[in-house]
Amino acid sequence: MTVESRLVNPDALRSLYGSIPDLSGVAIRSINLNPSGPTVTLRVDLSAFPEFAPQEWLEAGMDAVQCQLAFMDVTEISLTRWIPPTTGDVSMEPYGDARRMRVAVEGAGVSLSLECHELAKLSHVSAFKLHPDGTDNGPHRYLSKLDARLYECLPGAEEYKFYGR
Repeated sequence: MTVESRLVNPDALRSLYGSIPDLSGVAIRSINLNPSGPTVTLRVDLSAFPEFAPQEWLEAGMDAVQCQLAFMDVTEISLTRWIPPTTGDVSMEPYGDARRMRVAVEGAGVSLSLECHELAKLSHVSAFKLHPDGTDNGPHRYLSKLDARLYECLPGAEEYKFYGR
């Protein structure tokens, strides 16, 4: 199955890339666990800048795209390696009975697996200027008008609404 078939709302990425980009070699920025749900949210930098980036992003010198993937109704979670900063491959495959999938995130500094609902939620798509040290601090330009109104930069970890906690 394709990543696109595993997203509730793939239109944001489709509008930027023409199709949904592969989730291999993505920078894994954070893993947030929320017991309400239960939900696991990954914040990742996609491996390529989009061909159809908004003019505002280009004019601002943005060169990287970040988004969040929320996996809901999580069971059987295993996080055996987390050494950030790291890159990894995110895979989503059907699993077990109907309407479930298994998610695996594997890379040099991360090993995460979980079982969850068959669809993931895409949110907080933004562009930013990647710093030479690999950090993502500084201005972000959000695709969502609401996000753009609320956030100029990546909010701190205490911003529960942003991180889905």
